[in-house]
Amino acid sequence: MSMIKKPGKTNKAVNCDDCMHYSYDDDWECYTCDMDLDQDEMESFIRGTIKSCPFYDPGDEYTIVRHQM
Repeated sequence: MSMIKKPGKTNKAVNCDDCMHYSYDDDWECYTCDMDLDQDEMESFIRGTIKSCPFYDPGDEYTIVRHQM
């Protein structure tokens, strides 16, 4: 479980488990990030030195519905 800071005004810590791009890979039998990270981004992610994830997308499917109301 990786904790990263969410970019934006709140600077709130977010959990990768909540990200839409963090899913279970049957081939590797573990959870992985579906985004194509370059070598520097992957190194920061593995070391835990990443301050904000530009790809973080909360897995809340109802965000669009609430916006439309």
